[in-house]
Amino acid sequence: MIAAKSVNHHDLSAHLPGVSTPSAKNRRADRTFRDDQLNMAFFIALLVAHLPPGKVLMSLDRTNWEHGETPINFLVLGAVVHGFTIPLIWTPLDQAGNSHRYARMWLVLKLLQALPAKRWLGLVADREFIGAEWFGFLRRKGIKRAIRIRHSDLIDDMRGGEWFDHVQHGHFHEIDQKVFVFGELMRVVATRSPVGDLVIIATDFSARKTWKLYKLRWSVECTFSSFKSRGFDLERTGITDAVRLQRLFGLVTLAWMFCLRLGVCLDQRQPIPVLKHGRKAVSLVRHGAQHLVDALRWKPEQFRLFLELLTQPFSPLGAAESKVVTY
Repeated sequence: MIAAKSVNHHDLSAHLPGVSTPSAKNRRADRTFRDDQLNMAFFIALLVAHLPPGKVLMSLDRTNWEHGETPINFLVLGAVVHGFTIPLIWTPLDQAGNSHRYARMWLVLKLLQALPAKRWLGLVADREFIGAEWFGFLRRKGIKRAIRIRHSDLIDDMRGGEWFDHVQHGHFHEIDQKVFVFGELMRVVATRSPVGDLVIIATDFSARKTWKLYKLRWSVECTFSSFKSRGFDLERTGITDAVRLQRLFGLVTLAWMFCLRLGVCLDQRQPIPVLKHGRKAVSLVRHGAQHLVDALRWKPEQFRLFLELLTQPFSPLGAAESKVVTY
């Protein structure tokens, strides 16, 4: 998958070893996604073992695409690590639109079995993931929140837009005392994006820390981008069955995480050049993938060293700088 930069069976079969025919290799690739051993417990165990020590920030979001006229929609909960979000648990949704609160709760409860709340720095999410039952559930589970709300949502007895209509881009405002948001007593902070959108966040953190953490929410978009056209071409899969899609997403996550893990290590040893626009010449994931494919094909001794590295968790956060784009 890493060498093919694709999840399409025909692309994968060309990279499978052996002298069997292309059609036989294609069937072998297909059988992989039918393997019952590749369940959610398997993926969670492997992924959580690779997290850096200490507390990690969690991010919740959706990614979707279409196969013909069939909409494919995934709800994903993951950990922010080195400028990306590593998916830790996911579920395909039946509908093309927003997730239901019970689907979110299921993800959180399932992940808490492997990663207790004391390891969660908090949860960041966009305004799609709101609601009284959902907010109360997170508090009861001991999970701190930094979740964007809509300008039409009530803060005490006024709408968010009325509280912060005067806010200008570059300025940050906080309501002096805690207020009720979806039945929960929380801090509320706001600013305006460069394009003029009002950004209001209900939070359990200080104003300064809220903005620092919420900006990291964008890291999940970087992950989804490298899963799709900029990486493994996930949208080209012909799989539409929910269970097999769940396995495919897990295998892509593992392949992607190994590329990121190697990219972080190589960047720490010899930093990737930074171009004039301030971004790295190549992303950490692509950097790791290039060296991993090269070792797979031509450098068996180096590949064995890489394999040893890939069994180890990520380095502590802060050991390497990461660039995050806001809004």
